This record gives sequence, C-alpha cells and structure tokens, in this order.
Amino acid sequence: METPTLSSPRPSATFGGFLAIALWSATVGLGRILIESLGVMTAGAAVYSLSGVLGCAWLLWRPRRRAELRRLPRRYLLGCGGLFVLYAVCLYAATGLATGRQQVLVVGVINYLWPGLTLALSVPILGHVARPWLWAGIVMAFAGVALAAGAQGGVDWPALSSHLAADAWPYCLALVGAVSWALYSNFTRRWAGGAIGGAVPLFALATGVAMAALRLMSCESTRWSAAMAGVLMLIAVGPALLAYILWEAAMRWGDHTLVACAAYAAPLLSTGMSCALLGVLPGASLWAACVLVVAGAVICRLSVRSAGAAP
Repeated sequence: METPTLSSPRPSATFGGFLAIALWSATVGLGRILIESLGVMTAGAAVYSLSGVLGCAWLLWRPRRRAELRRLPRRYLLGCGGLFVLYAVCLYAATGLATGRQQVLVVGVINYLWPGLTLALSVPILGHVARPWLWAGIVMAFAGVALAAGAQGGVDWPALSSHLAADAWPYCLALVGAVSWALYSNFTRRWAGGAIGGAVPLFALATGVAMAALRLMSCESTRWSAAMAGVLMLIAVGPALLAYILWEAAMRWGDHTLVACAAYAAPLLSTGMSCALLGVLPGASLWAACVLVVAGAVICRLSVRSAGAAP
C-alpha cells in the first residue's frame, strides 16, 4: 500500500500542533489535583467521557461534520481509535501503579519517548527519509527530557535497575503508551491524511468508556466538590478535546516533522510551570536540559525529510 500523496503542510495546522503541546503542558498541575481527589481511573473516565460527549454533541449539531465522519476510512476509525484508547489507558494505569514520586517521574520520562519515536517511525510508515544523525538527535533530546525530570524531582538514576526488578509494570505500560502514541501520530496521517474531518470525539468517548470499565474493577476513593467539577470541565474542554483535535490536524495536514520535534518542549514547559506553581527557582540543570532538548529537536528536524522532498 502506498502512502497517500498530501498537499503542502498547512501553517494553521502546524500552529495548532504547537498549541496542543502548550495545552498538554499547562494541565499537569490541574491533572494532579483532579487525580488526588477522584483517583486515577475515576479522573480519567470523567475527563474523557465528558470531552467525548461534548465533542460528539458538536459533531451531531453540524450535519456536515456527520457526513464527513461517515466517509472516514474504517482502518483509521478502528486502528487509530484503538491506539488512542491504548495510549490513554496505559498512561493513566502507569501513573496509578507507580509508587512514590521517583517512579512517577521515571514513568513521565519514558512517556516522552513518543516524540522521538514519532519521527523514527515516520521513516517506515510514511516513507520519510532519515539521515544517520537522526538517532543522535533523538538521544540528545531524550537526555534533555531525563535531565529536566531529574532536576525537578531528583531522580536517582543509578537505582533505576532495582526499581525495574521490583516493579516493572509502570515502566512497561509507559513504554507501550509511548509507542502507541507514536504509531497513532503516523497512522492518522497515512490512513486519513487526505480525508476531511476527524473522529477524535469518538476516540475520547471510547477512552472514557474503557476507563469507566476499569474503574468498576478497582477500588478508588473519590471526593467530589464544586472546585473539582470546575477543574474537570477545564481539562475536558481544553487538553482532553481541543488539544487532541489540534494535534491530529497537525499530524494529518501540518508539518509533521516540525511539530513532532517541537513536542520535545512539552516536558520542559510542564516542569517550568510546576516550578512556578510551587515557587521553585529553576536551577542550572533545567537550563542545560533546555539546551539539550532544543539542540536535539533541531538535529531531528534537519535529519528527516518528507518522501518526495528535494534532498
């Protein structure tokens, strides 16, 4: 099967990808507050169910959108929908199974393998052409992500092997999630890049249903309040719906490589916002991480070009 021929990247879609990264990064603090009050699976089910219902209501309200939805390729609906659900469930489960702050930080670092994996997998899936230094850029950017996480929480990397031996499930789930999102970001372009419309609201609703089913099989204590309802609405409308819609548009119609490289900034933005909320002054390690991430992103951007582009 040949990769569909797409038109030139749309600047608006590329900008939307940058906005999606910012939205995801801005919600770390809010997400933690919600999880602490509702529990991991309860929070995930509530966020994705609400965002899915709101998104589907918007689709049903506009007849043209409903018609576009019916014309979407089945392999996109089933394949990308399954990858979307798998990513969200794995990430929430990994966060819930992690014991202690150190494990949570390591899970987050593993999760942020997906930008580099997106670029690497675009070579076999989308037919992009990579130069040998792609891998150097990926390693450099990931080193920056790891350094940023270590600067924020003081991760004891020499002890990582003992953590893996004691409880590998959080790390395995985080890795599966990272691979799943990298595959989603590429296959959504391959299977539906030339189509009109998208099914993100349906994917979010399916994720909410899956997490609700997992919630029924777990024991979580929930504490609802008016403040938590407001946080839930904010997350559901912004990062859980708008950001995913913007990201899919960027992957299908924007500059796929540039946006994937820019995603390396997400953990740094998240860490910086956490420092601001906690009143912590960023140290030299965080600035060094910024340099590594930016340099790695530039190398990745220069080492990958779309199929058919001029060498």
